[in-house]
Amino acid sequence: MNDAVASPIRGIEAIVVGASAGGVEALLSIFAELPDGFGLPIIAVLHLPDERRSQLAEVFARRLRIPVQEARDKELIEAGRLYFAGPGYHLSVEQDRSLSLSQEDRVHHSRPAIDYLFTSAGDAYGKGLLGILLTGANQDGARGLAHVKQAGGTTIVQDPNEARIAVMPQAALALHTPDHILTLSRIAALLASLEPSPC
Repeated sequence: MNDAVASPIRGIEAIVVGASAGGVEALLSIFAELPDGFGLPIIAVLHLPDERRSQLAEVFARRLRIPVQEARDKELIEAGRLYFAGPGYHLSVEQDRSLSLSQEDRVHHSRPAIDYLFTSAGDAYGKGLLGILLTGANQDGARGLAHVKQAGGTTIVQDPNEARIAVMPQAALALHTPDHILTLSRIAALLASLEPSPC
């Protein structure tokens, strides 16, 4: 029995996740629980240094039971796949539910920026979106998560008391009241319990 949320969240079509400092461990801990055949797409931004090629997709692909890849421009989003934003590009979701990479100005000194992904995905998916903001050392993601909520989506913030660096969750909580404030283990349980919504 999953005690994270009294009733399972229904109608979710996609999940977006943002994290910064401490994020690799946080993401591994929530995604490791995902079952084989998990049926929803997950799109993640983790702040990275620009200069080097990201190993994120490879690291996560070795540890998870679902397919993982770096996001590619114009690619249609597929169910049951985890997409990571690559270094140096903003990642957004278009209205046709494809991925888009751009090199517009940094947001909160970051490119990719979590706000960029969350805002565009909120516009594309509306109430079908689940947005999750985890540990991090800057304000990126707070505005984007508030936008997900305004667009009708469901929002989760990692419990700041548990976050390795609480600045990012606290920035989100200062802007809006999320649907859930949860520890990583409860976020993992909630994700594993999600059923894809019938189209």
